[in-house]
Amino acid sequence: MAKVIASSSQLDFSLSELESMPLPEKVLLVKPTYFTVEYVINPHMEGHIGDVDKLAAQNEWDHLKSAYDELGYYTHVVEGQRGYPDMVFCANQSFPNITKDGKKQVIMSVMHARERQGEVPFIRKVYEESSYEILYLDESKFNSFEGMGDALWHHKKRLIWGGYGFRTSKEVYEPISDLFDTPVIALELTDERFYHLDTCLCILDEATALIYPKAFTDEGIELIESIFENVIEASKYEAEKLFACNATCPDGKNVFIQQGCVDVNHKLKEAGFKVHEYSTYEFLKSGGSVFCMKMLLW
Repeated sequence: MAKVIASSSQLDFSLSELESMPLPEKVLLVKPTYFTVEYVINPHMEGHIGDVDKLAAQNEWDHLKSAYDELGYYTHVVEGQRGYPDMVFCANQSFPNITKDGKKQVIMSVMHARERQGEVPFIRKVYEESSYEILYLDESKFNSFEGMGDALWHHKKRLIWGGYGFRTSKEVYEPISDLFDTPVIALELTDERFYHLDTCLCILDEATALIYPKAFTDEGIELIESIFENVIEASKYEAEKLFACNATCPDGKNVFIQQGCVDVNHKLKEAGFKVHEYSTYEFLKSGGSVFCMKMLLW
């Protein structure tokens, strides 16, 4: 079912009608050996050039890796590369898929920022060694697509949520929908502080999402509320300063989230989720947190 939906009036299906998908069982992580802030490509980086405590960053990363180990995920760790300090945010360089017959595919990103474009070939090697069919976008037509920073799978359903406006072109979702034979709900992002969809939308389970509403248009909010039965809202402070919506819920039960999101954590617990807090303060200086720092794979 290939189509791109940009308004609730275009919705002609319910979740129950969509094909089910298995949850990923593997986690890709990139070591933060060379992580630092060397340039400014988003508002969160301003004032933080040379300000990263590398030992603290390594400790934060180690604790987050342990969290996936404890949940029983296989963690595939890749070395960072000198000259690419943001490669640790490995949600951005690709967008993986599994077909209904179990075939693994991946679309490689076209990074918007020149500083990050060289990360993609290193991540492509992981897929080459993991039996994935590697797909490419026509870069003469689309100048930016930043993987699972902007393209998110619905929980256990063949449905893609696609953000656009800052790092990804809206037009890219038509070929992605065709390549994966999957509908895409396209959401325009309106605030440069929430430059990726994964900074303002966290899909928790099939029926529940965590959002920062002011990062979307009214039309976008209507689309989100048309699909999700339960929409949890983060405050401006917790969404912007603590990246609350950059949490991840890999199994639909356990939520990994930046430390200190008191209001959101209370709402998550009330909704029946188990909350695990992790410090990602060093990574926040570069505009990323828990979701950005991993890629879930089949």
